[in-house]
Amino acid sequence: MTSSKLRLWESALLLAFGLTLTAGVWASASEAALAGQVLRLHVVANSDSQEDQALKLLARDAVLERASALLYGVSDRQGAEATLAPHLDELALAASQALADAGCGDEVRVTLTDQWFPTKAYDGFSLPAGQYRALRVSIGEGAGQNWWCVVFPPLCLASVTEESVETAAGQVLSEDQVALITGQDGGYVLKFRLIEWWEELLQKLEG
Repeated sequence: MTSSKLRLWESALLLAFGLTLTAGVWASASEAALAGQVLRLHVVANSDSQEDQALKLLARDAVLERASALLYGVSDRQGAEATLAPHLDELALAASQALADAGCGDEVRVTLTDQWFPTKAYDGFSLPAGQYRALRVSIGEGAGQNWWCVVFPPLCLASVTEESVETAAGQVLSEDQVALITGQDGGYVLKFRLIEWWEELLQKLEG
């Protein structure tokens, strides 16, 4: 290959790398902005048994019902966290009672924590991978499969249709952020995969 062709290939590769870096920075910034506006929900079952997985959903429903009542009228993620923080024992008790009614005596622990979430698709919307503030519900040994969603804004309770998701999200998120998670701007799954790729690249460079 001649030197001129080599230089052409080098220029093309540098351009592609530059565009990838730009897209990665944009994607990371979009994820960070969105993460600052939502409070995720993470429910961890005692085990992967069919019974424990069913109990996980009972605990989820109890926590969502109580949290929804507590969060009525709250307008931002910081307010949601501040509202729920004094009621973590109450939320755990609600989940424990739901389990007890089903004949299960497993301990339930509810905490507010920072967690990494993978890209996750729900009914009518999808959220990018990234670090989020989360309400974490752990049942028993906490060794089972997870259940992820969003406790604020109340997307888990409104995810039957994309329209209802837009209504719930629109109360808190910007138009661009609503469009991003509902796919109105097109190609949002690809963008979320780019975020995951970018985060993996950063981790490798730091390692």
